[in-house]
Formats: sequence, structure tokens, C-alpha cells
Amino acid sequence: MQTDIPTAESPSSFRSLVSTTRWRMVLLLFVLYTINCIDRMSLSIAMPTIVHEFHLAATMQGLILSAFFWTYSTFQIPAGWAADRFGARRMIGISAVLWGGFQCLAAFAVNGVTLLLSRIGLGVFEAPYMPAATKLTATWLPPAERARGVTLIDSGAPLGSALGGLAISALIALSGSWRTAFLIVGAVTIVFGLIVYRLLRETPEQHPGIDDAETTYIRAQKLAAGEAPRAKKAPLSRRTIAAMVVGRIGWAMVFFGLVTWGPNYLSVGRGLDIRSMGFATFLIFLAGAIGEVLSGVTADWLQKRFSRKAAFKILFGLSGGMSLACLLALPFVSDIRYAVALLSLGVFFHLWGGLYWLIPAMLAPQEQVGLVGGVMNFAGTGGAIVVPIVVGVLVDATGGFTAVIMFFAAAAFAYLVGSLMIDFGRNAPRGDRA
Repeated sequence: MQTDIPTAESPSSFRSLVSTTRWRMVLLLFVLYTINCIDRMSLSIAMPTIVHEFHLAATMQGLILSAFFWTYSTFQIPAGWAADRFGARRMIGISAVLWGGFQCLAAFAVNGVTLLLSRIGLGVFEAPYMPAATKLTATWLPPAERARGVTLIDSGAPLGSALGGLAISALIALSGSWRTAFLIVGAVTIVFGLIVYRLLRETPEQHPGIDDAETTYIRAQKLAAGEAPRAKKAPLSRRTIAAMVVGRIGWAMVFFGLVTWGPNYLSVGRGLDIRSMGFATFLIFLAGAIGEVLSGVTADWLQKRFSRKAAFKILFGLSGGMSLACLLALPFVSDIRYAVALLSLGVFFHLWGGLYWLIPAMLAPQEQVGLVGGVMNFAGTGGAIVVPIVVGVLVDATGGFTAVIMFFAAAAFAYLVGSLMIDFGRNAPRGDRA
């Protein structure tokens, strides 16, 4: 057996993990999701420039920023079903090429309506990504590694937002055109989407580069955790589904609210120019990416020492509580440096909510992992549809962002309460299992 394949008894180092085929698959999914979220973030960064060209009111800005989520949300459940039915690899490859195409089309928008239509198309084809990626993670990774794997992939959302803040603002400043920036990131998406499709495989057994030792290890670790190939799990209870939906909606309203309106808040509400705004956005969402990756490591560590239920109550309690506290404090901070630091701290903990992507593989029957992931993200993106419009209306109505921050705080409270009500089961600490 390869010496770099970790055993259940000896925790693996990062270097030994990334040398395995299964983690190279995870890294591919992480990079593509980061690009996915740069595409998604591009409009928020470019919006202060586009507003002057198209003469858009705040309410119309909210509609355009929301339009992506109309279809992104609507297609979550069909996309999850399609990943179960037709294969996650196929869904990821096709959708990446098509969402890159719509990102390029946005560069040719002539007014607010055509820009809105391009965002609707972008939402359709970004929708399959996370349900499909979650299914691949459940297939490729042993249970003891999934928290790290899922949160690494999902950390592409804040990292893409961070890098998008830098990259899009820099491209606009250098080229003098938001259209050029959109074309470049769209083209990069298409190229990398084809590369990922070429390298991904649906299961470890289908990968030509994996050896028997690693395949045997993955299978043995799943069996040791009680995941027999044909084992059946009971469907999720109505209470757990309801709590998951409430928590995910609250989480998404805060995150997508910051993604869509955060740059505008920094520019208009805090007076930053486009370069400073791009850098502040980078710092805030980089903190979120770091927090999300660390949450996965922490989750795997806690589950070795506490029951699964206790571990996730601790994680979500700290995540929701710190997010809520930072948002409540923000209106009382006048110095922009401290405001950015406070937002960075809040987003650091808020992005622990990426652990939600463990729920489908952890609690749902194997044949419904993609579907449950779609339901969960449908709930979250349903909130994401509403939040840009609500923020636009609040800004128009109040002329400022204080009411917006309080709205985000209410959403963080819903995330906290919903997450603590999920029944994560009573699995013993992994170290106590035979």
C-alpha cells in the first residue's frame, strides 16, 4: 500500500492528502467554484460604473442584482435531480461552459434590461454546480475527510468574491471598461470548465490514475463509518428539513446581501473609490474563505472528541452568534478601517455556514444526496432572490445603509436559530467507534 494514503489511526498531513487522487478531484472542484463566484461577483464590483452608464436607480440595481438568483434558485432542485440521474461530472462540465458564455454575453448589454437578461442565463447554468459537487464529494471522500473537502470547495464562494473584488476592479481600472473585464473572466471560465470536465471522474473506480490501495481505503473507511454500498438511511424529518430551510435562508440573506450590495455599501455608504473598495472587498471575503476552510478542519477535529450533534451545535452556535454580534455593532463604528475589520471578523465566522453542505451526505439517503442538496440551496437562494431587492428598496426609502445592516442582523438571527434546531443525530465520537 502507498505510504501516502492516510490510515484511520494516524491523522494525515495536508501534503499527504493533496498527493492523493481523491483530493486532487476536490482541488479541481474548489478552483472551478472560485471562478464560478468571480463570475457571479463581477456585476457587484462593476455596478457603480454601470450605474453611471445606464442611469440606474437603486431599486433597478436591486432587481438586476437579484435576477441571477431568480433562475439560480428555481433550477436548484431540477439540477440536483439531474446530477443524481445523469451524473455530476456531466452536469458540471456542460454548465461551466454555458455560464461562461453568459458571462461573456453580459459584456454586450446595452441597458439595464439586457444586463438583467444575461444574469438570468448565468443563474440557470451556475445552479447545478454545488449539488453536483456535493454528490462527487460524498462519492470520493471518506466520512472523516468530508468536512474539510466540502468546506474547501464551498470556500470558493468567499474566495471568488475576494479575488473578484481585486480582479474585476483592477481590470476595469486598467482597461477603462467593465465590458472587457466581463469578457476576460467569461473566457477563462469556459477554458477551465473544459479542463475540469476532462480530468474529473464520477467515481474513484472510473479514474484511470487512481491505484487499488486508495480505492480500497475509500471503500473501507466508508464501511467502517457504516456506509455500506446499499445501506438505506431514513428520510430527513420534517423538523430537520424546516430548520435547515430557515437556517439556510438566514445564512444566504447575509452572505448574498454582502456579495451583491457590499461593494456599493463600501463605495457609497463609506466613501471608498473603486480601487480601495476592491481591496476592502478582497480582505472581507478572504477572511470568509479562511474561516470556512478552518471550520472544516475544526469540524473533523470536534467529531473525534464529541458526538456529531454536539460538534455541530458548537460550530453553528459560534458561527451564527459571532455573525449576529458583528452586524449589530457595525452601525456604531465610524472609522472605515475598523468597519472593514469588523465585517471581516463577522464574515470569517459567518462562512462556517459552509458546513451546511455536509448535511445532504451526512443525513440523506445516498440516492437523494443531490436532490437534498438542491432543496437546501433552493431555500438559500430563495432568500438571495429577495435580499438585493429589499436592500435596494431600503436604500431608496432611507437614503442610507443602517436599516440594511439591521435587516442583515435579523437574517443572522434566523440562521443561528434554524441551525441550532437541526437534528444532526447522536453518532458517537469517531474515536469511540469500533
